[in-house]
Parts: sequence; structure tokens; C-alpha cells
Amino acid sequence: MPATLLWAEGMEGRPVEISFEPASPDWKAATQLVPTDAAMAFTAPDLQYLMDSPTELSDFDLREWTIGEGDSEQTIRLAIHHDGTPEDADTYAEMAKNVVDEQIKLFGEAPLFDYGTYTFIADYLPYVSGDGMEHRNSTIISNTKGLYEAEFGQLSTLSHEFIHAWNVERLRPAELEPFDFTKANPTTTLWFAEGFTSYYAPLTILRAGEEDVDGYLKTLSRNLSYVVNGAGRDLRSPMAMSLRAPFVDAATAIDPDNNANTFVSYHPYGAMIGLALDLELRGKFEGISLDDYMRRLWQKFGKNETPYTHEDLKVTLAEVTGDEAFAGDFFANYIETGALPDYGPLLAQAGLELGPANPGKAWIGGSFEADGPVVKIASNTVRRTPLYEAGLDRGDEIARIGRFDINSTGDVDTALSRHEPGDTVDVAYVSRTGDGTVSVTLAEDPALKVTRKEAGDEELSVAEKRFREDWLGVERNEGDAG
Repeated sequence: MPATLLWAEGMEGRPVEISFEPASPDWKAATQLVPTDAAMAFTAPDLQYLMDSPTELSDFDLREWTIGEGDSEQTIRLAIHHDGTPEDADTYAEMAKNVVDEQIKLFGEAPLFDYGTYTFIADYLPYVSGDGMEHRNSTIISNTKGLYEAEFGQLSTLSHEFIHAWNVERLRPAELEPFDFTKANPTTTLWFAEGFTSYYAPLTILRAGEEDVDGYLKTLSRNLSYVVNGAGRDLRSPMAMSLRAPFVDAATAIDPDNNANTFVSYHPYGAMIGLALDLELRGKFEGISLDDYMRRLWQKFGKNETPYTHEDLKVTLAEVTGDEAFAGDFFANYIETGALPDYGPLLAQAGLELGPANPGKAWIGGSFEADGPVVKIASNTVRRTPLYEAGLDRGDEIARIGRFDINSTGDVDTALSRHEPGDTVDVAYVSRTGDGTVSVTLAEDPALKVTRKEAGDEELSVAEKRFREDWLGVERNEGDAG
């Protein structure tokens, strides 16, 4: 709506009536706007709600189901615009239903949707861009791949956005109240609002039985590796990263930036803080987990829509644990500064092992792109990587590594495969200042991987098995779903 209609200052509180004229009689409307007796006529209580209401007019597939009973019964709608089959839509709707149920279980109850309905507007078509955005009683989610083609992987975005029905849309940071369409709305708590949502999105898919343990650990490994190796943590805490939102979250600029060295996204950063807090709570406090913390915050601030502050989050953690010192230390160490806990012992409680994803593999850092036979560094090199330490940067052409001429990105891998971490190789390059050769000391690939202990033929202890079952919601320790 903000891309279609003008924002009128001073008219925020005025009620709205809006009608659509579809291009085809087969088209329907998918929206959180309030329906009327006419199929294409809707209302909104005010201009704010209208602007918050994405609407699709198309011949989409519709699947519906109800949650709750009696006076608390509400309708969930899934409007899917895609090139797949009706059976694809049925399969996806059942998966979505299971995830929705699991998230309701997490928070203890569903939000009270304003008009008794929540709508997923899902576009899975080759000409759309992939993204997701939460709204008060709906979300719009999109992907360039079809459901079958993506093996229903779009469920991860659906899971993330529906958690926002609690966390952000009703459990809101104080700085976002009231939302102002005329300026940026910065808050220091996106590590919680987006990050903890990102933690629970794949976890609730696993708990719902729509993912297996190994699939979940693959996602966890990717996020943990990104955060642990993020150079930006040296410069900014999760709170400070949250304030970068107006410059990094869907913002567009033509100028190059150095975010690779200065920014760690608050989505995975906050997710890994959520992981650490969940595992610490489960290890230190009998019968207490991050689930309890989220439910307490929902009851205190979300259900009655009382905006929370940074201090409220800290105080509530002290209430849940009964340990003010623990809450203060956790916030001071991992949220107000850029430190990270030692994840190895935390994961070991669940019989999980943290280690290098590619042990012994020589690594030069950076990414590469080919323009014909010319191979260039594709993005800013990152502090503490071999390329950065050697003074090479984005746009530099790599002509030779060691004894190998570099004419394709595959040649880079071939050259590195002949070396070990710690080896020093000569790299011939062409930069803005001319040709040159520099000595580069290779490192070990810093990527991390989380694996099940029993995958290495070790047996889980009774305590490890119980911890994993309580945390992940699975009863079997194999990689099988369920």
C-alpha cells in the first residue's frame, strides 16, 4: 500500500473505505482489510491500518482452517499464487497448519486477530523477488521458485513471519510505538524482535515434524558460523547492530559499502543469542527454558500490547530465572557488548558437537567472480582473512595463485587444494595501481558445523538424550523426521 497510496499527514486517524476493480472476473482479493458485503469493497479503521494492509488481486488458490474453539475460534487463510498443482497447495497448507499449531503451543495461545482472521499472502512465481514482511493480521511472502521446485522450503519464511504475529506486531519495542511513516523508526532491540523470531522459525518447523534434526542443524551451523566469524562484532554490539536497520534492511543505495567488515545482521546474530540463552537456561535452571521467557514476555507486554524497553527485557529474564545476577551478566556480556559465549559446551549438553566444517582445508578468504577468463575478488575482503592481510580487495584481478594460472573460479579451488593451512603462496594480481605479486599466508577454513554426537559412532548419554528431546521436541536421536 505505501507504494500505491500517498501518506497524508494529519489524517492518520480517519476511517477508510476502499474498493478494487480487478482486471479479470476470476480474480479474488487476499488482504487483512475488513470485508464488507461487496466482494471487492473493504474498510480500514484508519490510514495506519490501510498502509499496513498488503492486498493481492489475482486468481490465487485459497486454503482455510480454524484455530481455537467457541468464542476464541479464528480463521487462518493461505492465499497461494503459484504455478504448481492443487496438491502442492494442499501439502503446503498442511505443513503451515502444523507450524502454526506449534507456535501457538510455544506462546500458550494465539494472538487475538482484530477481525478474527489471519491471512498468508504467498507468491511463488519466477518473476517475483524473494522476501517476507509481517503485518498486524497478515503477512506477504514470496519466492522465485515454485513449491515443488523448492521442496516446500518456503515454509521457513512462513514460519518466521507468523511468529511476528506475537513478537513485533503485539509484543513491540517501545521505540516503534507509535510507528511513524514519515521517518526512520530505529530501535536497539531488533536482536530480540527479529533475532529471537529467527531462532524460533526453524525450531518450530522441527518441533512440528516438518524438518529432521540434521536439516535443522544445517541451518544452525550456517547461522552460527556467520555470527562467530562476523568481523563487525568487534565494532558493534547486538543493540548497536539493531540501529543499523534503516541502512541495511531492504534499504537501497548506489554507493558501495563496507558492511562485510562493520555489520553482522541482527537476524542471525539475535538468533544465536537466543540459542545461547535457551541452552544456558536449560542447563542452569531446572525446568526453565527460553520458551518460558517468551511466554512471560507475551503475558506481560504482548497480550495487552504494552510496549517494552531494553530494561524490561532484562528485568523479565530475572523474574523468570529468579536470578537477577544471571540476567544482568547475560545482557552485559552478550547484548550490550559484542562478546559471544562458548557454544561448544552449551551444545554438548544436547549431545551435539561443534567443530570445523572443513578441517584441514586451506582458505584464502573472499569470494570470486569470473568475467570471461578474468577472475576478480567479488566483494570487500574481511579483516583477519588472508586476502585482507595481504592488502588485496574488491575488484582486484587474481592472475595466479602459487603455480596455477587463474582463468576461472574453479581454478581458485584447484590452486588451494594443493596447499595446507599455514602455507605461504605468491599471488599475482592486477589492481587499480597496476600489476603486482604478494605473499599470502593461507588459513584454515573457519566455517563451523554442528553435528550429532552419535553420527560419529558415539552413544548419547541419558542426560544428553533427555536434554535434546526437551529442547528440540524430538524423541528419536537419528536424523529422521519426527
